[in-house]
Amino acid sequence: MSTAIVTGQPVPGSSLENDLRSLGFDVRMAVDAAEAETLLAAAPAGDRVALVDARFVGHRHALRLGLTDPRFTLSAVPGAVTAQPAARQALTRAVARETSVGGGTALAVDSLADRVVTALDADGCEVHRPELGSLVAAVPADPQARNEARQAVAAVDDEAVRLKSAVKSRDGFFTTFCISPYSRYLARWCARRGLTPNQVTTASLLTALIAAGCAATGTRVGFVAAGVLLIASFVLDCTDGQLARYALKYSTLGAWLDATFDRAKEYAYYAGLALGAARGGDDVWALALGAMVLQTFRHVVDFSFNEANHDATANTSPTAALSDKLDSVGWTVWVRRMIVLPIGERWAMIAVLTAVTTPRITFYVLLVGCAFAATYTTAGRVLRSLTRKARRTDRAVQALADLADSGPLAQGLTRIARRVSLRAPAYTALAGGAVVVLAASLAPYGSWWPVLGALFYVLQSPLAVARPLKGALDWLVPPFFRAAEYGTVLALAAKAGVNGALPAAFGLVSAVAYHHYDTVYRIRGNAGAPPAWLVRVIGGHEGRTLLVAVLAAVLTAAQFTVALTVLAVAVALVVLAESIRFWVSAGAPAVHDEGEPA
Repeated sequence: MSTAIVTGQPVPGSSLENDLRSLGFDVRMAVDAAEAETLLAAAPAGDRVALVDARFVGHRHALRLGLTDPRFTLSAVPGAVTAQPAARQALTRAVARETSVGGGTALAVDSLADRVVTALDADGCEVHRPELGSLVAAVPADPQARNEARQAVAAVDDEAVRLKSAVKSRDGFFTTFCISPYSRYLARWCARRGLTPNQVTTASLLTALIAAGCAATGTRVGFVAAGVLLIASFVLDCTDGQLARYALKYSTLGAWLDATFDRAKEYAYYAGLALGAARGGDDVWALALGAMVLQTFRHVVDFSFNEANHDATANTSPTAALSDKLDSVGWTVWVRRMIVLPIGERWAMIAVLTAVTTPRITFYVLLVGCAFAATYTTAGRVLRSLTRKARRTDRAVQALADLADSGPLAQGLTRIARRVSLRAPAYTALAGGAVVVLAASLAPYGSWWPVLGALFYVLQSPLAVARPLKGALDWLVPPFFRAAEYGTVLALAAKAGVNGALPAAFGLVSAVAYHHYDTVYRIRGNAGAPPAWLVRVIGGHEGRTLLVAVLAAVLTAAQFTVALTVLAVAVALVVLAESIRFWVSAGAPAVHDEGEPA
């Protein structure tokens, strides 16, 4: 529920009261600050409350942006301020102070809402002020100013601004020019029929799963249908975010669904393609798993670099300056956004190739494209890191430690590792990962060389994270750990050479990757990493790598396949149970990802 307290004398002809009611507020009138304080105290404890000046003139969408966004506990536009239940006490204190100072009388020109916002700022409260752009929000001081404000309101199409702002400002070429021009209207259609972003997100997932099922048939008709449905799923994927921005419907559950379903859809589609190819006698499970490993590595590079640098001080470099300069030239912006193969371009490419070629060709092109994109983006970020003199914050250091996903073996050896002075954690992680992946790739199935490589990896892992990850390239540690673990599983399953080994490995990597994505989005929501017990139970990256290597050494290929399947199911059950518990809980962050991972 929401309660709006309108302060001051009502203005004839004002639509303020109707606008507030249309936004879901129970409107109550207060002639002065003292009565506003009384009404504020009487409002139900669980209500969002808003304090609005009766002289307010502006667009309804300006009020919507300022007063209804669920992501912010305190928010304001000129002439209006709102507080969610968690911030009610701070708002009440500020109103009481202004009432005492003003003697209980609303001033002729000054706005009580604006004075309260100033008081909140003085108290150190974080008040969100949305970007209004061409939208109007003002408290005119006299009739002439009111007339001018009303003319300004009439001159700007409120709905056009709302539709435009529903689309992300930074998006890929395909999304911007081929999807968003009509998906925004689909988002409005959904909003007017009461559909929620979560419902659209779920529809997108179901459409993608049906597409994967069509691909799994292995027929040309099935492949064509799969490509069409994959594009349809992406349209819905764009629509859910646009609906959230259009209607300002953000939620904890929505954050979880939006953060994880994209990966679930894409990786399920890879599995569908592999199943379809198998029906035609072509085994491409290794390519499917390789594509998932490469794509997840790219995402971890994105996440790790951004977490390490988004709040770093002195965060400049010649490389960054060149990048900014290139962004000032129109065509280079789109070229640079396309060559990193973001989700829109990637899904369009996969859909077209599925429809007109074979799964093997689709995976070959996907692997080449993603490999080029990964090389381009990683090289650019390495250059930025080497040429900037940034000082990493404690929050960034903790985020990198959480992304490392070190288990009990690495944690137990950390005390010993701290006695060894290493100044290049990234190279240490790379060396350990390279040894275990090469051992798994080159040794025959059943060999103990991968176990020795995994033991070396276990010993190297704590050396990489023994000290705070504050170095220029330390953000590479989590991606190298991911590549080592996933690459080892892929190599050992491929060496097994029996039906079912690679699909089982695909399932295991999917479950572990979900855990790593879940960690990322918890960190993005400022909720910290998953609980320590979860990391211990599923072994950490080094524990899982060693376990898989030992299983490959002591079990037959058929038994190894069964063991991978059991391990995949166990990890998935534990991780999903904790993830669902967290994201549907009241303590989960109400965020909506505005970024565009590669």
